[in-house]
Amino acid sequence: MNKAILICFLFASIVSNAQKHNREQAPEQIMKTHSNQLRIEHRIDSLLGIMTLEEKIGQMNQYSGFWDATGPTPQEGDQAAAKYEDLKNGLVGSMLNVKGVSQIKALQKIAVEETRLGIPLIFGFDVIHGYKTISPIPLAESASWDLVAIKKSAQNAAEEAAASGINWTFAPMVDISRDARWGRVMEGAGEDPYLGSKIGVARVEGFQGDNLASRKTIAACAKHFAAYGFVESGREYNTVDIGTSTVYNVVFPPFKAVTEVGVRTFMNAFNLLNDIPATGNEFLQRDVLKNEWNFNGFVVSDWGSIGEMETHGYAKNLKQSAELAIKAGSDMDMESSAYVKELVNLVAEGKVEEHLVDDAVKRILRVKFELGLFEDPYRYCNEEYEKKVVGKKEFHEDALDMAKKSIVLLKNENNLLPLKKEQQKIAVIGALASDKTSPLGNWVLAGENGSAISVLEGLKQYKGNSIKYAKGADVALPDSKLNFTQELDVNESDTSGFSEAIALAKKSDVVVMVLGEHGLQSGEARSRTNIDLPGVQQELLETIYKVNKNIVLVLTNGRPLAITWASENIPAIVEAWQLGVQSGNAIAQVLYGDYNPSGKLPMTFPRSVGQVPIYYNNKRTGRPNVEIRKEVFKSRYIDETNEPLYPFGFGLSYTMFSYEHIKINKTSKRNIKVSVELTNTGTIKGKEVVQLYIHDKYGSIVRPLKELKGFELVELEAKETKTIEFTLTEKELGFYTNKGEFVVEPGAFNVFVGGSSNTTLSGEFSIE
Repeated sequence: MNKAILICFLFASIVSNAQKHNREQAPEQIMKTHSNQLRIEHRIDSLLGIMTLEEKIGQMNQYSGFWDATGPTPQEGDQAAAKYEDLKNGLVGSMLNVKGVSQIKALQKIAVEETRLGIPLIFGFDVIHGYKTISPIPLAESASWDLVAIKKSAQNAAEEAAASGINWTFAPMVDISRDARWGRVMEGAGEDPYLGSKIGVARVEGFQGDNLASRKTIAACAKHFAAYGFVESGREYNTVDIGTSTVYNVVFPPFKAVTEVGVRTFMNAFNLLNDIPATGNEFLQRDVLKNEWNFNGFVVSDWGSIGEMETHGYAKNLKQSAELAIKAGSDMDMESSAYVKELVNLVAEGKVEEHLVDDAVKRILRVKFELGLFEDPYRYCNEEYEKKVVGKKEFHEDALDMAKKSIVLLKNENNLLPLKKEQQKIAVIGALASDKTSPLGNWVLAGENGSAISVLEGLKQYKGNSIKYAKGADVALPDSKLNFTQELDVNESDTSGFSEAIALAKKSDVVVMVLGEHGLQSGEARSRTNIDLPGVQQELLETIYKVNKNIVLVLTNGRPLAITWASENIPAIVEAWQLGVQSGNAIAQVLYGDYNPSGKLPMTFPRSVGQVPIYYNNKRTGRPNVEIRKEVFKSRYIDETNEPLYPFGFGLSYTMFSYEHIKINKTSKRNIKVSVELTNTGTIKGKEVVQLYIHDKYGSIVRPLKELKGFELVELEAKETKTIEFTLTEKELGFYTNKGEFVVEPGAFNVFVGGSSNTTLSGEFSIE
């Protein structure tokens, strides 16, 4: 068939397939959307009918950017030459790690104008917390508990990335994790499945919007399916061994939630689950995701994870890896070349049925149609629009707003904060205080080194005080190559800068110490066995404390840290995470009181790494560590308390809040209304995240002591009181059995309402 005729035959108006929006549309809109979906399915079937087996498999093949598409063509013998030939022959369906309109347009032109069928490519990129304008790391954003702001952050990232030619992000990561040793906790929403579900939905809706064909939206990808956050010892790429109840009640809920709002792609995981690699796990990808949850997008492997099944010892070679992956439901192969090399023969030999290939290709084509790529393959390729959108002022304003909302005040003895704005001598100490790259955090592939506002720069914008700086000590060695793919050399011994810092601290009224992790000490392949202050920073902190106890400790890190000494000795502690390009401005505004902090921890902070994994929604043992048990034989440590340093949901403010008069009203057999009076008892306006937890006292499986089932971000004027109401339905009161059945069992419940997971204000109710 003539290519031009084929392309004209395939062009159509594209409308997003998000299920949530379908439910919210008026009847006539639903009919129109359904009609468009039917047209898309008809065109997919028509295209599939004229594709060769090789061309189908090509759609399932994804390569990373392998040469400068605007430069010389790869020559025979070059490493990129074979991939270039695959691209020209229609054997590539997607590319990743290509950015910028000029590059993407050149590659799309090859796919559309030089291949037999002219099927456009979909371009994926790790737009994790911003594209060029870097926002706070996802764990930091999660500390805001502000779903509107989180959605806006993802929306801005999508608009900026789409303007640069990207149409697919490998985000959000919705893995729940209880282990701060795992470096990728920086990329997720923390330890709780309820909060994680809400944040995952906000991010998907931000990325995808109401219309996937808009040039301001990109397809989202829920990852990593599944249980990657539970890798043993917190060690990257390690195996996972958890119970069925944890899988259904902790791991699955965020993935199911984003499926219900129409996330278009999933990424499988590197880990084993029940001794089967997730990439080859039919239970995960076919039984649960595609059949039980009716997911109609496509699943992409993680980088090389199909080929890695051979390394796991699950497949004997690449050919068997390809067979196992396609049968399990992995639709697109990222960088293993397993499908493009092996699937034709597997089909010919009868080991793989062609309908499995057809199903995978339909899913991939469906998303391409929804993105509008058949209507206009170059819709994301306007260089003038790219210049206009990337880095625009509004993105920076929103990044600053998000950064301020992400900061958590952990301690503030004697109201050391906020800082006075006049007539103070302030010492700023720590290499991270002047760093303009580390605050960006990890997963900054399109951002620029040195683009962040440093803490020192932010503080110096306030002119009323004398602000002087001393590095004290480097976090990373000066000659470290700060590259995403390389190790970071930590300064473990150089204390030569201590003397300058000591001298400055002695003659200062207040010391602001900016300590923590470099941006490349968390993230993928950045697991740690010690989660204290890296290198000589703890020694620096204790040294400065000896000469000046008026210390404000500003932590910049990508994971919870074990900072027990600091918590016991330092009067003011601010958890500032890694906040992106506006980091220094956000921190300065909080330290000076121009913004009243309202963040709450999305992960528990341990007293010691020996407590890890530690999380609030644990279960009571048969011998709990309670005071009524005086004997030795109970669940405890002999060298540490069981309690965390800072619990999940914890965070202070420059004002105070009180909770009173909890009321419980049963409106039906399984519908409970809970209300509480919240009062701002302080002298300034502030925000509080009101949190509701339940405890199902008895069940067919043991239930957690507390489970988050509702929260509301409330702003109150000084002395203002407001009644906050929550409604508990079967969705909040039920749980999954070990067979994956959702049940709501009759019985007695406790309900708790307060400002963190350790709240004691409670009531009781029962359901029939």
